Amino acid sequence: MADRPSSSTPTAAKPAVPAAKPAIPSLGGRKPNFRERVVDVLRAALIAGELRPGEVYSAPGLAPRLGVSVTPVREAMLELVKEGMVEIVPNKGFRVTAVSERQLDEYTQVRSLIEIPTTVALAATADPDDLKALRPVALEIVTSAVKGDLIGYVEADLAFHLGLLALAGNDHLVAVVRDLRRRSRLYGLTALVAAGRLKASAEEHVELLDALLARDEQAVHEVMTRHLGHVRGLWAARQPEHG
Repeated sequence: MADRPSSSTPTAAKPAVPAAKPAIPSLGGRKPNFRERVVDVLRAALIAGELRPGEVYSAPGLAPRLGVSVTPVREAMLELVKEGMVEIVPNKGFRVTAVSERQLDEYTQVRSLIEIPTTVALAATADPDDLKALRPVALEIVTSAVKGDLIGYVEADLAFHLGLLALAGNDHLVAVVRDLRRRSRLYGLTALVAAGRLKASAEEHVELLDALLARDEQAVHEVMTRHLGHVRGLWAARQPEHG
């Protein structure tokens, strides 16, 4: 099973990546904080379900897909071991850990308790210029959705929401939400892309900004409630628990 997720998983439109491989973008070249970038991409691949729970992946197998050497991939996977997203399989590689439906429900509940009221409060307190600065990120989410770039979607979505929450001025709150978002899984994104429905969800980020700029607290509450509802609805590919 090493290095090969389900053949039903679609991939980003990159000729060098076989159709059966996860849609991980090439990172070839020298960049600042390169190891951190590899960590970010692999983490997003895990959240989006491009790397599937229970599957074992090796650094030598993943490195060519990323267009990098084995060392930064191995270091990145070891970082993800610390986060509990993968576990070491001796002499084979790293197994993607599963997250239960109950855990995902609990993560989403805590996020709702934090993110909804905090974002609503920003309708009265946030500087309009700070809100406008987030529009390019919101549009990047839409662009990624249209392209079917799930990793880009997850990364831009994280940047948008953490950037928005940062306007509340509570660094600890942002750190808690960052951790909860990293623990989440959005396995339903691939089906939404295939059905052409992810763009509508992505456009909620623009809708949210417009409501914040209009100082419309009721609209902000409605958009955020609907948006977070997707985590355990449209985006979840939810299956019932057993036992």
